[in-house]
Amino acid sequence: MTHHKPAGYNTASPYLVVDGADRTIAFLVEVFGAVEIQRIPRPDGTLMHAEVRIDDTVVMLGDPNPSMAWEATTANVHVYVPDVDATYRRAIKAGARSLQEPVCKADPDKRGGFQDAGGTNWWVATHQACGQPRVA
Repeated sequence: MTHHKPAGYNTASPYLVVDGADRTIAFLVEVFGAVEIQRIPRPDGTLMHAEVRIDDTVVMLGDPNPSMAWEATTANVHVYVPDVDATYRRAIKAGARSLQEPVCKADPDKRGGFQDAGGTNWWVATHQACGQPRVA
């Protein structure tokens, strides 16, 4: 039987091109408990491709590659976590820049955000932390 994707991979995965993919991987391990799946280095030591798993999602990333016009690009990634406050604190302690402390707004998610050293904006939330029903 032929499968259209590898076992254990989600259908859509963020692909981040960041300055310092090694540093981003270490950050994701520290903040989200990410597990490294794969790492393909270039001869100069930068990463051509790497993959980490955060809960049920594979995040792919690599360093810029000028020969292929792959430049570091700011991206926004949303991640549901069991404890938004604890995740936010770990990120700030790991050197992230705060974008928004976790707060409750008009939906049932408590949400906050931070930017890692590679330039990715991470938005984290815990569903039902605000006790409000989601409006369909």
